[in-house]
Amino acid sequence: MRILRSLILLVLFFILIGSLDVLPERNVAAVSQSGTCPERLLCVVFLDVGQGDSIFIQSPTETQMLIDGGRGSAVLRPLADVMGFFDKTIDYVLITHPDSDHVGGLVSVFDRYEILHVLRTEKESETAVWQAVEERLEGEMLFARRGQTYDLGGGAVLTILFPEADASDLESNEASIVARLVYGESEFLFMGDAPQEVERKLLEGDIQSDVLKVGHHGSKTSTAEEFIEVVRPTYSIISAGKDNRYGHPHAEVLENLSVSEIKNTADEGSIFMISDGKSIWFK
Repeated sequence: MRILRSLILLVLFFILIGSLDVLPERNVAAVSQSGTCPERLLCVVFLDVGQGDSIFIQSPTETQMLIDGGRGSAVLRPLADVMGFFDKTIDYVLITHPDSDHVGGLVSVFDRYEILHVLRTEKESETAVWQAVEERLEGEMLFARRGQTYDLGGGAVLTILFPEADASDLESNEASIVARLVYGESEFLFMGDAPQEVERKLLEGDIQSDVLKVGHHGSKTSTAEEFIEVVRPTYSIISAGKDNRYGHPHAEVLENLSVSEIKNTADEGSIFMISDGKSIWFK
C-alpha cells in the first residue's frame, strides 16, 4: 500500500512540475499572437463596441490609429485582441466628435495606452463623459481641416474631407470628422455620424471608396441615395448594437446600401479587413 501511495505521489509530482514548465509559455503565446494584424499589409478593424463606433487601423509599417472608442469600456477587449497584449502605444487617436457613443470608451483607452497624437475638431461638449476625456488628452493635439493628409506609412494615407473650418458652432453630428484612407487601389471612407447635409458637401470631391463605414450607425439621417451613387462602395460596414432602441440600421438605409455587401457588427462582431493595396478581404 505504501509503495502504491509513493508511486501515485511521484506521478503527481512530475505532472505538477511539467505543468509549471509548459502552461505559462502556452498562455503567453496565445495572448500575444491573438488577433494581431499581419505584417506588411493594411488592416482595418471595425471593433464590436455595441451601439457606438470604434475603428482600428494599422498600416503596413505598423503605424496605428484608433478612430473613436465607443461607449464605456467595451472597446478594451477587442482592441487588446487586435493590437496584442503587450502593445500599449497608439500613434493616433482620431476623435470624430464628442458624443458619448463615440468617446466614452476613450476614457479607458487613455488610461491604458500611451497616445502620441490626437486628431480632433474644436467641437466640445458639456457632458461628464467628454469632460473626463478632455482631462486625459495627451500627446500632440492636431485639429482637423479639409485637405490635411496623414502619412501612416507604407503608402497608406489618410485624408481629411470634413470639416472645412472650426467646427465649434456646428451641431455635434454635423461636426463629425470625415476621412478617407487610401492604400494603393484600396479606399476606405469613414463617415462618423455625418448627416446628409455634410454628405452633399462631399459630392463634388473624390469620395469613391471600396469600403464605406456607414454614417450614424445606419440612421436615416445619413446615407442618402445620391451619396451612395457617388461613393459606389463594394462593402458597407454598419457599427450598431444588437436590438438597439434606435432601430438602427433603418430600412431605407439598407435599401440605399443594397448595391453593396452589407456587414453589421451587431451580427458579425468585430469586422476585420485586410488589404495588400490591390485587393481587400475579410480575415
